[in-house]
Amino acid sequence: MIIKILLPILIIFTPMTTRIIDRIIYVLRTIVIGLKPIQSSKSSERKDYATRITMMCLRNLLRRRFRTSLCLFGVSLATIFIVAIGATTTNYTAVIREMNIFFSGDVVVVAEGAMVIQAFPVMGGNLPVSVAEKVQQVNGVKTAVPMLVRFGYQVEAVIQLAPTNVSIGIPPGNWSVLVGHTPLKPGGNWPSGDPGKKEVVVGPSLAGQYDLAVSSKVKVENTSLTVIGILDTRSALLSRSIILPLKLAQRLYYGHTMWINMVVAKPEEYGIQEQVANRIEEGIEGLEALTTHERHEIIEPLLHDVETWTLGLNSVLSLLSMILVTTVAMMNVSERRRDFATLDAIGAPKSAIFRMVITETMLIGLLGGLAGILLGSIAAILIASFYTNIPLSMFFFDLFNIVSPLFMMKILASTAAVSCVAGVIPAIAASRMNISEVLRSEY
Repeated sequence: MIIKILLPILIIFTPMTTRIIDRIIYVLRTIVIGLKPIQSSKSSERKDYATRITMMCLRNLLRRRFRTSLCLFGVSLATIFIVAIGATTTNYTAVIREMNIFFSGDVVVVAEGAMVIQAFPVMGGNLPVSVAEKVQQVNGVKTAVPMLVRFGYQVEAVIQLAPTNVSIGIPPGNWSVLVGHTPLKPGGNWPSGDPGKKEVVVGPSLAGQYDLAVSSKVKVENTSLTVIGILDTRSALLSRSIILPLKLAQRLYYGHTMWINMVVAKPEEYGIQEQVANRIEEGIEGLEALTTHERHEIIEPLLHDVETWTLGLNSVLSLLSMILVTTVAMMNVSERRRDFATLDAIGAPKSAIFRMVITETMLIGLLGGLAGILLGSIAAILIASFYTNIPLSMFFFDLFNIVSPLFMMKILASTAAVSCVAGVIPAIAASRMNISEVLRSEY
């Protein structure tokens, strides 16, 4: 599926590569030629020396445009996959870890056998409302708040990695159990709890996607609801949430007010979370009481596997890029034996030849990395939109949250570093050439 998304981009990118390289090299050449020594004579000599080396590297890249273009294309392709997959998995694991921030220090009570991701049940296990009263009576429990959480997925020919929205029913007056100190945007209010009014609060992402404002109407389960507040938050979960009174949520999803799927129990004292969880499980049959640590342990192995898989894929792609750059550099060195021998004959130090090869491979890494980061960021946005059914336009305004500038800089630095490492073997080979053998064979 990723290949289908990236293929049109790559097809467009390929014929433009040579022209882009020509333009970049022309600009760099102009900048380099325009440098004027203004310091002491030794400093000016060093600058002039570095300028000549840089110009020779640029001329060599320009001389072999097709080969350089293919090498840049390979580096860019690897970088595209690293950025797209890395950004997607990083954000996905971050959202899941964020879910464990909710109800921190509390005990989450669900039906035995229910599938729980961090703090929320995502599959199976309904509970009667009376369970909340039983949990409240357990020794050490200060409050027990019943909740109904439903993750909404659109049934389409798409595997959704994230729900389209999350409906959360809470008894009126207990909103802070979920949102903490998160405020509403100006003009908003929390639902009154009157079943006849059918009032809800929505997250900012949903409000932006469907152009919702206070007093707007939204349909949930074919029922028209009135939006009376919009959360002011950056939380990924709350941004896609529809928060409504518990009884209203029960009627929407069950047709009656008898069922819930979780209870949030707050201990009377800090530090007795585990004891309270044990008492709930021992005193009430058919329940599973999860502490913050236990909820974290359930999902952490999966997140660790995802991160390990991503790291392994990035390592393989980096290795392939390194092999590609090394191969191209070795070909360039082999074709330039006469140039290197001439430099050696006129007294150029071995270190100059070494630096020339390293500079060329570094330029390939930088140019390929820049193109790959640009296209990879676009690919990450396409993937996020494709698998969440959120309009693409909403992601473009949030680009630097999906692919952070720090992540971009890390990828660019690592691509340049890998390319420099790839140039070490060709650089050593170039600097160790026997001048007499080269001149004898070339002339």
